[in-house]
Amino acid sequence: MDHIKFLRNLFQAAVAAADPMKTIPRALGEKPEGRVVVVGAGKASARMAEAVESLWGPCEGLVITRYGYARPTQSIEIVEAAHPVPDQAALEATDRMLSLLSGLGEEDFVLALISGGGSSLLCAPSEGISLGDMQIVHQALLKSGAPIQKMNTVRKHISRIKGGQLAAAAHPATMLSLMISDVAGDDPSDIASGVTVGENTTSQSALSIIDDYEIELPTSVMVVLKQGSSVISPSDRRLETVRNQIISAPSQSLEAARDALGDMDVDCRILGDAIEGEAREEAVRQVELALEVQSRMISGDRPVLLLSGGECTVSGWGGGIGGPNAEFALAAAIALDGGVGIHLLACDTDGVDGAAEVAGAVVHPGTLLLAAEMGLDPNAYLERNDSHRFFEQIGGQVVTGPTLTNVNDFRAILIEAKG
Repeated sequence: MDHIKFLRNLFQAAVAAADPMKTIPRALGEKPEGRVVVVGAGKASARMAEAVESLWGPCEGLVITRYGYARPTQSIEIVEAAHPVPDQAALEATDRMLSLLSGLGEEDFVLALISGGGSSLLCAPSEGISLGDMQIVHQALLKSGAPIQKMNTVRKHISRIKGGQLAAAAHPATMLSLMISDVAGDDPSDIASGVTVGENTTSQSALSIIDDYEIELPTSVMVVLKQGSSVISPSDRRLETVRNQIISAPSQSLEAARDALGDMDVDCRILGDAIEGEAREEAVRQVELALEVQSRMISGDRPVLLLSGGECTVSGWGGGIGGPNAEFALAAAIALDGGVGIHLLACDTDGVDGAAEVAGAVVHPGTLLLAAEMGLDPNAYLERNDSHRFFEQIGGQVVTGPTLTNVNDFRAILIEAKG
């Protein structure tokens, strides 16, 4: 067996299962009569727009996606902007989107296409907060180690579009929001900061998170938070005409990877689709589990495959180039210490791990030996969060380019009996 090819094929199956060209047709009925406006944001949103027009034909609309993730559409305008820190293009496109939704009537229909990445791509700071201030907020949150749900709570309360405010802007039009989940638990209010979903938290919730994680933010941001925010309550009547539907989720991609095994004699175990925490710590936990499984295996036993999803984090930053998946892989390689019979892959399904154009990395029993032959100290690379550079030098990177979807992390560990 070519172990690395095997793992990469599973990853490709997981990504393919979340392709909007497959999932949109299952969720979308006939095009409504009257005026239809399509809006959206996220790493998968352009592909979602492409899928919509393949079914409905040309549509009026505006979608914001990450640089390099645009797709050919018939009439829907695709704007590319920065991720994970917003830029001027995001700011201007978001203002235009809000203007497009203003003045709609009860007879109009809005289709929202939402996926991970929308939190930075939809940039409409609360009054008194500049784009520069918002960029500082995003950078500080990314370095804080806070889980995505907590980061998004802060983002919602300093925004004019998050926390249900996009939906409120379209009222009284009918809205269908189709979502691709990249968050643990698949809570719609966490996907792209819940732009079409009512919000239960308060600005005080955001202030508590900032305090808990010792996040330093601009004075303008703190002033806005202390004054309260404009998020929309779940009971707000403006949300009565909104329906939110998740069309792709991490669990479905894990199941697709399992199904891709076909009739192969492999014992597949899904550990969970909502695993969070420090990437290096989760790596050690999963390696310990893999070694325990292997210790009970005897020659001739069928291989065991451990699959998991979710979103791990990297707290702080040591100045290197890395991301949660590559850091997971590097920490796992160190924990395995060259042990035989275990191969693994850790990748982000959107093709971007952290801020690098790399999906993740693979590890095999010879990973540390290769590093030693090249004079590389894996512990030093881990210490400075430089996992992408480490795997680049030993040929262990997984580079996919834009996958046009995003259901977060995908990890696979293949375990064979020793000897």
